[in-house]
Amino acid sequence: MSAASWSIPAIPRAAPPARGGLPGDAFLVAARPGPGRRRAAPGRRLRLRGGGVVVARAGAAEVPVTHPEESGVVFSEKFPLRRCKTVQGKAWARVVAEPDGEGMCKIVIGCDVEGKWVLHWGVSYDGEQGREWDQPPSEVRPPGSVTIKDYAIETPLVGSPNSEGHMVHEVEIKFNQDTPIAIINFVLKEEETGAWFQHKGGDFRIPLSGSLEDGDPFGAQQDTVHPGAKPEGSSAQPQETVPGDKGPSVKRISEFYGEYPILKSEYVQNFVSVTVTENSETDKSLVEFDTDITGQVIIHWGVCKDNTMTWEIPSEPHPPKTKIFRQKALQTLLQQKTDGTGNTISFLLNADYSGLVFVLKLDEYTWLRNVDNGFDFYIPLKEPHKSDEQKVDDKSAQTDGLIGDIRNLVVGLSSRRGQRAKNKVLQEDILQEIERLAAEAYSIFRSPTIDAVEDSVYIDDPATVKPACSGTGSGFEILCQGFNWESHKSGKWYVELGAKAKELASLGFTIVWSPPPTDSVSPEGYMPRDLYNLNSRYGTIEELKQLVNIFHEAGVKVLGDAVLNHRCAQFQNQNGVWNIFGGRINWDDRAVVADDPHFQGRGNKSSGDNFHAAPNIDHSQDFVRNDLKEWLCWMRKEVGYDGWRLDFVRGFWGGYVKDYLEASEPYFAVGEYWDSLSYTYGEMDYNQDAHRQRIVDWINATSGTAGAFDVTTKGILHMALERSEYWRLSDEKGKPPGVLGWWPSRAVTFIENHDTGSTQGHWRFPYGMEMQGYVYILTHPGTPAVFYDHVFSHLQQDIAKLISVRRRLKIHCRSKVYNMHRK
Repeated sequence: MSAASWSIPAIPRAAPPARGGLPGDAFLVAARPGPGRRRAAPGRRLRLRGGGVVVARAGAAEVPVTHPEESGVVFSEKFPLRRCKTVQGKAWARVVAEPDGEGMCKIVIGCDVEGKWVLHWGVSYDGEQGREWDQPPSEVRPPGSVTIKDYAIETPLVGSPNSEGHMVHEVEIKFNQDTPIAIINFVLKEEETGAWFQHKGGDFRIPLSGSLEDGDPFGAQQDTVHPGAKPEGSSAQPQETVPGDKGPSVKRISEFYGEYPILKSEYVQNFVSVTVTENSETDKSLVEFDTDITGQVIIHWGVCKDNTMTWEIPSEPHPPKTKIFRQKALQTLLQQKTDGTGNTISFLLNADYSGLVFVLKLDEYTWLRNVDNGFDFYIPLKEPHKSDEQKVDDKSAQTDGLIGDIRNLVVGLSSRRGQRAKNKVLQEDILQEIERLAAEAYSIFRSPTIDAVEDSVYIDDPATVKPACSGTGSGFEILCQGFNWESHKSGKWYVELGAKAKELASLGFTIVWSPPPTDSVSPEGYMPRDLYNLNSRYGTIEELKQLVNIFHEAGVKVLGDAVLNHRCAQFQNQNGVWNIFGGRINWDDRAVVADDPHFQGRGNKSSGDNFHAAPNIDHSQDFVRNDLKEWLCWMRKEVGYDGWRLDFVRGFWGGYVKDYLEASEPYFAVGEYWDSLSYTYGEMDYNQDAHRQRIVDWINATSGTAGAFDVTTKGILHMALERSEYWRLSDEKGKPPGVLGWWPSRAVTFIENHDTGSTQGHWRFPYGMEMQGYVYILTHPGTPAVFYDHVFSHLQQDIAKLISVRRRLKIHCRSKVYNMHRK
């Protein structure tokens, strides 16, 4: 079912709790926005009570070496840039059914976008229904093919120049004209980026027979293609059907061709050079920018004083073609070079500023930061003076210095990542120094003389963690989604997931969310049919029971994915409408809501939004609720589920959910309440209170018996990271801006799931910024959820470190977040 900036590096190791610290609380250190006060988004620090410190500061780049030997030059550095560029091309499929000299027909699949392409494919045979894949017979597999589990093949595409000299990538699949294969199913994968390319959210489906019974040969539409019809978006010429022939899918076509546009994102390397020259006569600094990026380039920038890293707008005059951005920063358009090789600009700044912080903006969605550490660029405008540090004796300045030291250590350690550790002792020394400095900084912040505001943030804020309840479990839960959109294709997912139980437990996960278990019209499980039939595309009921037992033995609880909003019927009524149900729960059309025109229900009106792909169930009916409560209790006892992930809860009143949960008594429950955030003229609003209010209202309707996925926080993180608008991470009262800021114990935070990511990609998290998202949710209250695809990827080690920090510091779903500012 779908500015100024700061950044948070992953901490390799956290400090031990400082003496007197209360474990499990988190500090968000930032200037509170308010009337007449600029929101100091670039200068934030995330501080974990108990000693752990995560630094989040604008301009936290490691300051490169200056060149004092150059007269008047304070700073000069050439920074590499990496930007994402969209390349448009096309994919195509061509069926040549005319046999060659060897009596073989062929299908050619290709694309014209540069990259390392792989065809991920399978087949469907004559007479098969649905969209399950089978592996093709060995004789039709091209050279270089490798098997993927027991349902697919991956074959590399081969690049070669076409007649126009452009590089194209193609693969030929040869088959006998009497092959029983009816359909070639495939998606394309670009190995260098790991990106998947589908058609309309589904597989490409190429018919080798005259038509497809389930519709569009190039995608997921369900319209019927009649004999002799030409599929939309393709060039297919079926043979004429034989008189008296009753089936449309037995004849081979003599020709088929279809193509589809492909958009691929790729990275381009550029640079930006910054030079600062000090002029003692004018008491000003000359700042020069130079980049090889052509086209429009804007520097989004501000200045700071006294090494505070707090963005300010410099006094006028400002450079030409400069505008003030929301009273927080300046945006200056660079000037194109006369030779067309890039852009440049230079301007003067008063000498009373200590530094300049900037990012580059190419368009509304492309912002470039320091690729070495992911932070904004920080440029010193003065030579550092050690005597200034020696004169500072107030506690806030002490803390700034300590945090700066920690920041440099973390950046230094991060810069060595990807290299083999030649001196492990040195790295261990760095980690120990981080711990020592963090503990010292923490003790200073705990001093009663610090002038700070510590507001209670949450509506449920007890001094200790509450006992276990269905909304939160123990309060220390860390959830892993144990599947993606493709998991059903193996047919043995329960077995495969069970093999990873010990590994997931060792990583620190306490709950795993398993896929929908019931018989379903769709192989992914979200179109349930016979609720008591738990033999699904993921495995048998016995394999499911074994899976749950394996996780229980590893100390991990298991959530079942319960689809209660809608159900697919097994029989038609007298009007030919599918609204009569079979199996053990054999409802008639009284179980269907009356206001869904597609399914002619005789129940009451819906208590929520309708899901139009299947009959929406009327939960106001006593017999419906009684049957569903009995079913949930049966699954708790029969399968051993510990709780529920509830699908599409936007479709029915939360009060019914309360009824179901009080009956089935889950250890943990979370609902998927997903709707659109607030936008004005295509721009995401800063204030998302209306969006999170709808989620909180649903949770409240359940009487807090269930939590909900914090869709608000996910959306805000998207914009904050994509556009470096980190001021969005604090609401108007200085609190976290999502459900996390209002009802943290019921907020299940996440950055990706099977709908938003995987091969669906309905709302994919910004590429390359996944770890920044996980740093946020794993160091904040709420219950964090980590996506399967991220756990079993190159991100695993960093995710494991963050989970370790969270557990060591006892951060829980009700940990406090303090927004601190100096008066």
